[in-house]
Amino acid sequence: MTAGAGEAFSRRREVAATSARSLLLTVLGEFVLPAGEPVWTQTLLDALGHVGVEEKSARQALARTAADDVVVSERSGRRVRWSLTTAGRRLLSEGAARIYGHGVGREAWDGRWLVLVVSVPEAQRALRHQLRTQLAWAGLGSPAPGVWVCPDATRVGEAHRALVDVGLDDSALLVVGGTHGGLSDAELVAQAWDLREVEARYAEFVEQFAALTPVRDGGVLAAQVRLVDAWRRFPFLDPQLPAELLPDDWVGARAAEVFHARHESWAPGAQAAFAELGR
Repeated sequence: MTAGAGEAFSRRREVAATSARSLLLTVLGEFVLPAGEPVWTQTLLDALGHVGVEEKSARQALARTAADDVVVSERSGRRVRWSLTTAGRRLLSEGAARIYGHGVGREAWDGRWLVLVVSVPEAQRALRHQLRTQLAWAGLGSPAPGVWVCPDATRVGEAHRALVDVGLDDSALLVVGGTHGGLSDAELVAQAWDLREVEARYAEFVEQFAALTPVRDGGVLAAQVRLVDAWRRFPFLDPQLPAELLPDDWVGARAAEVFHARHESWAPGAQAAFAELGR
């Protein structure tokens, strides 16, 4: 895997749990990336303070994010402001597309599966981890050692890029087609993904945000950051299977409704509150 690709996916995986750094990346992606302008250190510290991050932890998260070439600093008198690097804009833009697009309705399933067969030597654990991270991010699940599947055949390009990144494209097998006997589609899903865990996480999300009604500007800003920070985990957890392969009462559909409705409703107040911090 190229250094840039490996580091990017490692960062995505690392921030899949709530931390000062994940909250900082959420703030950068939600407010700084769309604005396309530098942001003062104090603005970032104040924004993170609204979600309970202490200044010391916020500064450490900012330093680590700079070390990862996501942001770069520039001094202006006594003050310091931060801009996204080229790598940072790419990372956050790709993440935003996946995060904000997650849960959006898809076309009816055509019945085809993408099947990947690839072998990674046991001794190359780091390489195996990198490949698993990329394939999971692309929506593939593993029903058996060395076998990966996805009911979205259009993701063959992503799967191939993952193989190229780790240098296994010449030794892997990629096939697209329908199943014929053997495991049923439902059984294949059950072996490739733990949907019970995904469903439980969605239920927690709905419980946390469905009835939340922040009123103050700072409260709306905090709610928006926590909403996006919680939702950003689901592209790792949920492969977004077609409706034909999901339970009729799939709670993920309700969670998506909650996310998109709250995000749209809170956006004006959150953006205004963040802009006010920068003055």
